[in-house]
Formats: sequence, structure tokens, C-alpha cells
Amino acid sequence: MDTKIAIPKALKGSGNGADPKELLVSSAAACYVETLTAILENRKLPVEDHSLQTEATLFNNELKISHFPKIVLSADATEAQVQSAKRTLKAADRACNVGNLLKKAGVDIELQGNVFLK
Repeated sequence: MDTKIAIPKALKGSGNGADPKELLVSSAAACYVETLTAILENRKLPVEDHSLQTEATLFNNELKISHFPKIVLSADATEAQVQSAKRTLKAADRACNVGNLLKKAGVDIELQGNVFLK
């Protein structure tokens, strides 16, 4: 990984790079999406596409990370495959090592995923 790291402008830094909070949230997002991908592949679901948007908020010195994954299955996916994909969203959250470490440290990680047919 080749990333510039900088102190945020709000803390009188240059702001010309990622700050530590952004790196932490990025690692949580990367872990989740990699875990999701592995489980989807293992379940051999007819995935056309999947994506992840992640947001983080800091309020009263408490970090909250919200993952918004989206899975698109082929149009001919069965109801059983749709339900399996929905379970996969939660399974990836439970299996993500970075997310589990953050949860143990008191970080609230919220999951709001959707499964669609193409």
C-alpha cells in the first residue's frame, strides 16, 4: 500500500493524506468486503456484482462504523440463493477479524445490506 498519511487540517496539519481514523475505517471496510467476497465464492452464489459503501462518525469520542453492502445476483437466482446471500451479509460481519477487534475495543459497527436481482 502506498498511501500518504497526514494530520487533518482541523488539527492544524496539512490534510494532504489519510488520517489515522480514515485508515482504521478503511481497514474495517477492506476486511468486511474481502470476507464477504470469500463467503460468496464459497457458497457458489450467482453473483453479478457486489459493492460496499462505508461511513464513519465520531460523536462524544465514540466511533461508529456503518457498512452498506450491496449484492446483485443474476436474474435467475432462486429464493434459496437470495436468502443465502442475505445470510452471507451477516456471516461476513461475524467473520471479519478487523471488525471483531474493533467491536472488542468498543466500536459500534452497524450493517445495512441489501440483496438485489439483476
